[in-house]
Amino acid sequence: MKDQELIEQFLDAAWSEQGLSDNTLSAYRSDLMSYLKWLDSRNFTLQNADWETVIRFLDSYGHASPRSRARRLTSLRRFYRYLLREELIHEDPTGRLKTPASGRSLPKSLSEEDVERLLAAPNPEQTLGLRDKAMIELIYATGLRVSELVNLTLREINLQLGVVRITGKGGKERIVPMGEEAIEWLHRYIKQSRPEILKGATSDALFPGRNGKAMGRHAFWHRVKQLTLAAGIDKAVSPHTLRHAFATHLLNHGADLRVVQMLLGHRDISTTQIYTHIAQARLQDLHAKHHPRA
Repeated sequence: MKDQELIEQFLDAAWSEQGLSDNTLSAYRSDLMSYLKWLDSRNFTLQNADWETVIRFLDSYGHASPRSRARRLTSLRRFYRYLLREELIHEDPTGRLKTPASGRSLPKSLSEEDVERLLAAPNPEQTLGLRDKAMIELIYATGLRVSELVNLTLREINLQLGVVRITGKGGKERIVPMGEEAIEWLHRYIKQSRPEILKGATSDALFPGRNGKAMGRHAFWHRVKQLTLAAGIDKAVSPHTLRHAFATHLLNHGADLRVVQMLLGHRDISTTQIYTHIAQARLQDLHAKHHPRA
């Protein structure tokens, strides 16, 4: 895959998962395209560039203001973290570099109370409300990537066994349990809402639109955004936030890190370890709030 295509995939994910503005996406695209051009002129690639390479690139803008330099580093850092998350690289060359907001940022997550409010936001008495309810119950119960969720087919779920079969990156397959709540809402959705959405059309997609094709990532992101507002949650929430919540809440309740790695479909345990930091931060926060000598 060409590096330019990776940039566009990153920008698409940044838009659908984080709702970044057009101006921010444009700045990212400009910074990253300049970076690719600079790498190519020096016979470097995204895969072999190290932290010293990144520093040299930033230093090539010696006339730039500290704010511009920080913005370029932010663009590179987010891009490389995306590549690391997608398992397209094995090491983030920006990890050793400091910015005014230094330190490794943790994925944004939701409290269990926030998730309960979000899950209660859809109106299951309405056709699309029942669909939304089934989708967010399923993604929170399984920790699926948004692309995995919207591309599910009927053949990949087994309501009797209570599992979903996912074909992830590199064709790697994993089996994930769904839990009773998700099973119940999926059963209701398949029986009631899905036929109404299709209106006689046939489709293998679990969550089709009226044209029979699977719902797009952007469409589901918009639904999550609307449900977040309806739930009165004053946080930026995306489908990926629910994946983070799935992992964090499992660890908070004592799940083994290797089990969470398997459920998320991470090839490398180091990708999953970031969630231990979230769990630790949550425990520290609870200690600070509730211990009499904190």
